[in-house]
Amino acid sequence: MTRLLHPALVIARRDFTATVYSKTFIFFLLGPLFPLLLGGLFGGIGAQVASRTDQPIIAVAASEADYARIAAARGELAGALGKANLIQLRRVPVEADPAAQARRLLAGSTPVAAVLSGGLTAPRLSGALTADGRELAQVKLILAAARAPATPAPRVSLTAAKRSPARLAQNRALTGQVGQMILFFLSILLSGMLLSQLIEEKSNKIIEVIAAAVPIDALFLGKLFAMLAASLLGILVWFGAGALLIGALASGGLGMLPPPAVGWPAFLVLAVAYFAMNYLLLGGLFLTIGAQAATPREVQILSMPVTFAQVLVFGFASTSVGAPDANLGLAAAIFPWSSPMAMLARAAELPALWPHLAALAWQALWVALILNIGARLFRKLVLKSGPPTRWWRRRVSS
Repeated sequence: MTRLLHPALVIARRDFTATVYSKTFIFFLLGPLFPLLLGGLFGGIGAQVASRTDQPIIAVAASEADYARIAAARGELAGALGKANLIQLRRVPVEADPAAQARRLLAGSTPVAAVLSGGLTAPRLSGALTADGRELAQVKLILAAARAPATPAPRVSLTAAKRSPARLAQNRALTGQVGQMILFFLSILLSGMLLSQLIEEKSNKIIEVIAAAVPIDALFLGKLFAMLAASLLGILVWFGAGALLIGALASGGLGMLPPPAVGWPAFLVLAVAYFAMNYLLLGGLFLTIGAQAATPREVQILSMPVTFAQVLVFGFASTSVGAPDANLGLAAAIFPWSSPMAMLARAAELPALWPHLAALAWQALWVALILNIGARLFRKLVLKSGPPTRWWRRRVSS
């Protein structure tokens, strides 16, 4: 063990210093800012487009008195259901020929889905609507509320409960889902860099010198832990800035987030541990794959299937949210590359801590296995210095 740890620490300190003290590390720290800005920008644009297209406009040809009652009824429903879920109303003056007016409004440049005429006494709706559509159902509710006599709403006594089992389970599932998404985002952002970790040494022809000085297992282990340390430093900066921003902008601060089942202190410790394990599992695999590449172009070719595989693993791990003890949830917790994300969701939903100790030990075993296989493949395929071919392979080749 000492034969591996000491050279691995030397390699890790060398790579960590070269990464953190480089000028490009500042761009590395600014990396998550760009997808967040783009996501916020396009999310806002998408919300505006959705608000324009998802809320059909109903032109109401009615007197001012009738339209005031219709608009008031819609306002009451919007207060209960939300404005985004209701149709929009627009008053137009009443004309002598309602049918001709409806045809002209529907054929005009104004995006009108239907025309409501006849006022409250004999309402008539014209437009491209279906008999069982939600727009027609909303118009009926609005007209029924507008035609009903004005009566005060009944007083309902409310006994507020701080927690309910259904809401608590829902909140914990949400916490697990958000934790999985953050873990996936950080992993896909950071672990891909390990594909090109050995390109420089191989291109400069100094990999043989390093391999003669330290064991290949120590080289893989050192590079993996160096990038893990640099990633954790970046995460510390990102989460510190995010916590300050949430505390400054959100009214409830960090306390407004749904609490996980194991509690926030244990959940945060497990989140760091599972990120480390997820990074080591993916990083060991990517380091093994990237070690076979000889040029940056080959690394770029490998990056697309690697990213696609990460998305599939994330989708598999997401099946455990809301049902951690189901067959798929247990399978996701056992499968090594989805285990960290599945177990993080489990920590948000179930209070038991002993499964996490078993899961971390299971994941550490797979990290050691992957690094050992990667080092053997690197010796055999790249350095051409592996053990001799076995007797059964010799017999097959002869």
